[in-house]
Amino acid sequence: MSDVLVIIPTYNEIENISNIIDAVMDKPDGFNVLVIDDASPDGTQDAVRSKMQQYPGRVFMETREGKLGLGTAYIHGFKWALKRGYEYVIEMDADFSHNPDDLTRLYHECKDRGADMAIGSRYVSGVNVVNWPMGRVLMSYFASMYVRTITRMKLRDATAGFVCYRRSVLEALDLDKIQFKGYAFQIEMKFRAYRRKFRIVEVPIIFVNRRLGTSKMNSSIFGEAIFGVITLRLKAIFGKI
Repeated sequence: MSDVLVIIPTYNEIENISNIIDAVMDKPDGFNVLVIDDASPDGTQDAVRSKMQQYPGRVFMETREGKLGLGTAYIHGFKWALKRGYEYVIEMDADFSHNPDDLTRLYHECKDRGADMAIGSRYVSGVNVVNWPMGRVLMSYFASMYVRTITRMKLRDATAGFVCYRRSVLEALDLDKIQFKGYAFQIEMKFRAYRRKFRIVEVPIIFVNRRLGTSKMNSSIFGEAIFGVITLRLKAIFGKI
């Protein structure tokens, strides 16, 4: 059995899901994949079932009844992984904005070099984002600066969604207490791990905007992050995190 699971949340990713699974399966480290699908009406689930037959025992799917949020999808996947004994768990987007070649770098940063969390960072070595509108680049970059200022975490990309967790991190965090569902989920996971003094390492990556399908980002997701960061800091001050 593999010791590493890649979790890919999906909603209407028929253009990407088969290719991203093939790309992960092609890597030399024997990654397994768990797709968490939120009732996609476009055939995403059928495509995943086909890949489950093509890669028996390596590709899995959990289906949910509707769009319940990115954070809850990952929490569902984390619990699934812990029950099945995986030692390393990786978050990854379905749309190739995260390069499958970087999976190996994140995995070995934890497995071989002692990191508890390895973050695929867009900003640790400049601004490494391709095909984003300038407005979105600036918003994301300054959001990361804002998070650093409020939380005092020494991370350049606290909102990153390409992350490898060591099992011990997920076990130490009370997953049922994770508050946020959208953009702020990524910040909250890192902040809770940071507060527990886990070793967090940023690995430079190049983030490429999706070429196929529709982005799931919206203004409410950013709003949750802005106010959520303040909430997290206040909870920390009063010893509730």
